[in-house]
Amino acid sequence: MIINISYDSENFPEEKLAGLDEYIVRLSEAVMSGEYTSPRVTRALKDAYAEITFVTPDRIREVNSEQRNIDKETDCLSFPLLELREGEFESIPSSGDFEYDDDGNQVLCFGDIMINPFACEAQAESYGHSFEREAMFLIGHSLLHLLGYDHIDPTDEKIMIDKQKRLMRDIGLAFDDEIKDIYELDNHRDNTQVEGLIPAGTPCEHCGTVALLGRPNVGKSTLLNYITGMKIAIVSHKPQTTRTNIRTIYNTEDTQIIFTDTPGIHKPTSKMGEFMVDRSYKAALGADCVVLIADGRFPEPGAVEKKLMSLLKESDKKVILVINKYDEAGQEKLLPLTQKYSELYDFADVVPVSAKTGKNVDLLLSVITGMLPAGPRLYDSEYMTDQTERVIAAELIREQVLHYTDQEIPHGTAVIINEFREKNDEGEITDGDDRSIVVIKADIICSRDSHKGIIIGKDGQMIKRIGTAARRSIEKMLDCKVFLDLYVKVRTDWQNNDAILNETGLNKDTDE
Repeated sequence: MIINISYDSENFPEEKLAGLDEYIVRLSEAVMSGEYTSPRVTRALKDAYAEITFVTPDRIREVNSEQRNIDKETDCLSFPLLELREGEFESIPSSGDFEYDDDGNQVLCFGDIMINPFACEAQAESYGHSFEREAMFLIGHSLLHLLGYDHIDPTDEKIMIDKQKRLMRDIGLAFDDEIKDIYELDNHRDNTQVEGLIPAGTPCEHCGTVALLGRPNVGKSTLLNYITGMKIAIVSHKPQTTRTNIRTIYNTEDTQIIFTDTPGIHKPTSKMGEFMVDRSYKAALGADCVVLIADGRFPEPGAVEKKLMSLLKESDKKVILVINKYDEAGQEKLLPLTQKYSELYDFADVVPVSAKTGKNVDLLLSVITGMLPAGPRLYDSEYMTDQTERVIAAELIREQVLHYTDQEIPHGTAVIINEFREKNDEGEITDGDDRSIVVIKADIICSRDSHKGIIIGKDGQMIKRIGTAARRSIEKMLDCKVFLDLYVKVRTDWQNNDAILNETGLNKDTDE
């Protein structure tokens, strides 16, 4: 992304505005990191540009009057030129959206921004912080508008405020309380959760296993990550992201819930696919409670949901129906959809949620808790997952492969960790207690030479982006520095290769 700066500000020192250049570069890099845009938008806007103009108070008042019929001086204005919604295209750019530069090349402008530096300076003085902080806040706020974020609806406002804080953090201008808010949101485990260790075997009012079932890409992993407050399962726009049953433990003083995030139910076309579906069924049969997740945007149950409900009837399990993404479909569609599901299965309860924003997730936890029996804790309260750091690191690398390659690479990559060494400041290998750096060497496995070329990218740029993003995610998970070395290898038809499936933990014979 390119951000062009121009000045139309009388009596305002341009050198002060020029001091923002470094932050502008950081801002453009942050927006392209994938936290604010979908993979296809990231790619589409890689060479696109936005125009930012610093204007006089009179000019911004004039534009307000012309464009909005408001005779008012404001601090900023933004004018989107593409149709986006929360970082995703609502309408894919067409040839009419492109312009031509002086050399005759097609270029894409996705919006214009106007900043009133006089208002910016006055507000900075009023709030008691720097001009740079205020100016970048307004620019970041306006840029989010161009990317389809808004603050009219309370839910939308919550999302936009969160994104705004993250942008300020990414460019190094966030306040301490903003960083704290981000930390608490990313680690938002309920305040009622335990303090101190409660060992396994301790009596508990509610304890049991819960299997999350549903079609691919319905939001199971997103829901699990929100509940636990940390990245346990990777999330992608692609279906069948989760390949194994990932157990995550949610603890409070009187409750322990062991969630199992299962691979999406689909028609298997390989040994790996058969293994994924087999694990999903086993998880449902062994669980105390099943959460069937449906996509609220679909008008009725599909073949996948009908098959699942038929199998669940045979097992006589208590099942909670969760309608995810219902807020995107609209409240008016919720009741008809719920009725259609209820005609096919006698659900113990129905809970509409938004896994993305966390809406009604607390209600869902309350419903699940009420269905679980008393019993001893199965895990110490400090445990959050049965996945090792090594396994999670591999998944975080795979997540970035999916994110950056999107539709260019079919869902046919795996990651094998060959080396995972912990070191302290003296360079000695540690047991994890005093580590300051973790050295990770990993292979990205793909099935074709053409896929290898895409993953590596021109002059190695794609693998560099994948590695940088994966390293940041792993550092956040391990809470220390990470040295990450990635290699791309072609293994034809690896999804049916028992040896590779064993290395990646995807062989049915290794399932317990």
